[in-house]
Amino acid sequence: MSNSAASAYARVATTTASPRDVEAQTLLKAANKLQDAVNSADPFSEQTTQALMFNRKLWTIFLSEAMRDNNPQPLDVRQKIANISVFVLSQTAALQMSPQFDHFRPLIEINRNIAAGLSGRP
Repeated sequence: MSNSAASAYARVATTTASPRDVEAQTLLKAANKLQDAVNSADPFSEQTTQALMFNRKLWTIFLSEAMRDNNPQPLDVRQKIANISVFVLSQTAALQMSPQFDHFRPLIEINRNIAAGLSGRP
């Protein structure tokens, strides 16, 4: 497949995906970036820094959306999302200061599990 054809396919896939699918895909992207950083075996690499920053930005968006007054989700669901977001953000910040690969696993699993739930997979 040519590069332009692949780009066109990606644009169409993004524009036709549901918000849940986009969230799931983005969570999987974050999990994969974190896993790739762990696989790189260099906790101070640019790859590790970028993976943690991507995860932080993603979860900051989730937290701000959960706190938005006109969010259509029930309050208890929004509170659960906010609680998970605060946990993920605090863990991500701690890893940005002192990256320890054995502490990446919970973040990777949270991202993958929530992505699976959004996708309707067990």
